[in-house]
Amino acid sequence: MTYLLNSPDEFADEAVRGLVAAHPDLLTEVAGGVVRSTETPKGQPALVIGGGSGHYPAFAGWVGPGMGHGAPCGNIFSSPSAAEVYSVVRNAENGGGVILGFGNYAGDVLHFGLAAEKLRHEGIDVRIVTVSDDIASNSPENHRDRRGVAGDLPVFKIAGAAIEAGADLDEAERVAWKANDATRSFGLAFEGCTLPGAAEPLFHVEKGWMGVGLGIHGEPGVRDNRLGTAAEVADLLFDEVIAEEPPRGENGYDGRVAVILNGLGTVKYEELFVVYGRIAERLAQQGLTAVRPEVGEFVTSLDMAGVSLTLVFLDDELERLWTAPVETPAYRRGAMPAVERAPRTEIWDAAEAEIPQADEDARACARNIVAVLETFQQVCADNEAELGRIDAVAGDGDHGQGMTFGSRGAVQAARAAADREAGARTTLLLAGHAWADAAGGTSGALWGAALTSAGGVFSDTGGADEKTVVDAVRAGIDAVLRLGGAQPGDKTMVDAAVPFRDALAEAFDTQAGPAITSAAEVAREAAEKTADISARLGRARVLGEKSLGTPDPGAVSFALLMKALGEHLTR
Repeated sequence: MTYLLNSPDEFADEAVRGLVAAHPDLLTEVAGGVVRSTETPKGQPALVIGGGSGHYPAFAGWVGPGMGHGAPCGNIFSSPSAAEVYSVVRNAENGGGVILGFGNYAGDVLHFGLAAEKLRHEGIDVRIVTVSDDIASNSPENHRDRRGVAGDLPVFKIAGAAIEAGADLDEAERVAWKANDATRSFGLAFEGCTLPGAAEPLFHVEKGWMGVGLGIHGEPGVRDNRLGTAAEVADLLFDEVIAEEPPRGENGYDGRVAVILNGLGTVKYEELFVVYGRIAERLAQQGLTAVRPEVGEFVTSLDMAGVSLTLVFLDDELERLWTAPVETPAYRRGAMPAVERAPRTEIWDAAEAEIPQADEDARACARNIVAVLETFQQVCADNEAELGRIDAVAGDGDHGQGMTFGSRGAVQAARAAADREAGARTTLLLAGHAWADAAGGTSGALWGAALTSAGGVFSDTGGADEKTVVDAVRAGIDAVLRLGGAQPGDKTMVDAAVPFRDALAEAFDTQAGPAITSAAEVAREAAEKTADISARLGRARVLGEKSLGTPDPGAVSFALLMKALGEHLTR
């Protein structure tokens, strides 16, 4: 568990603030994360790496010469928002374009992708590299569709070294993908991790057993094995990874490997060294040469008791970049040339957004929207623990927390907008931006997009009739379908949203409230039926049948909020 904290809600931000205070020679805090304390040389590509907090040293601990130029930092186990990614990039990029590097998780793909679109519209060349090293999460032929775990370290280290050596954006992107395609990882856990402020771990592993094929966001393993000796654990890790060794002599690979034995938060260094002793024996037996092996904590999962093994199958180019100098708060090797510290400029703040002029009808509608969002916030807070519980069965357990953070952020932004006499359209647009920013993760991106699209139906002049409200709800659902890419049957929010949309179209005549309430009952029934579906998308996909018997948390929360919306409008 986490012993030292002030507030669970502020834990991630306070940790980043303390990290910067401890390393002022290397890091500067900006809105959304950290950047190097030195200015990116003019024309040099910027490597911006990020993800959720709770994984230190990843990701903020890897910002510095020879590695990352910046790191957006999300909430615990939740992707940074698009606004946070955008802010960090604008503070790090200096005319050479940017590579966005992150683990291949749905929330990160959505938020980094949204930020990339905005940056491209502003003329910045953006490339995206998703790390996909976890062999437990997909088949070898679908390597780039796997999730990212401890392979983040070598991929970002190698890409950063290429940039330091003078690579332009095209070359740096090529090297990053080459490193990713040469990297394989496999992990296991002996006990789950506990979110800050929580009383219980996200999952338990029965004593004497281990969860095999775990994720780094608190997901349990894909199967359970009996816990053996350290040597037997080492053999399991090694056998799983070496099964995907490429042919020697192909593409310059001749048996040289970068080796990372990674502790996930609780396993102590002496235990890791005992395991690595056996890994070293297996490497020798296999005729492999370990190049600068690393044993320690590199990509953690709060206090999870677990370990992972990563191998990077090296050629001359990858070996040179893997062994190159680097200087970051958490990862140092060799000596980097000194450079002068540079000032940083804060990027756009939503609180300072321009508020278009609105008439009294639109302002009254905005105040009603604030009341709806306050209702959403209360529903999310009341159901946070249960939503987290069902999410932990086959996910990372943060859905309840993310919905609470997102709805709270939306309420704060909407109130501020209404206090500045904003109309309905502007109020919802700012609320959508704030929901995504505050929540991060997949749900943050989807609910942020839903509010933003709903806002596009309203106006800052005139009020809103019953049909406008229904059209706005439909627009929000359409945005979720368009952005998330899920289909009914994938075990996502969509399994409740699509039946709700169809039932709403059938039920609506002249009164929005009763129609939404009726459709919300259909959504509730559909959400319950997701318990009979195996997940096909997101983190839960790799856990196979473990999600059976438990409804999808996104579908459940959608049904709860639509029920609250219908009741509010009826009142």
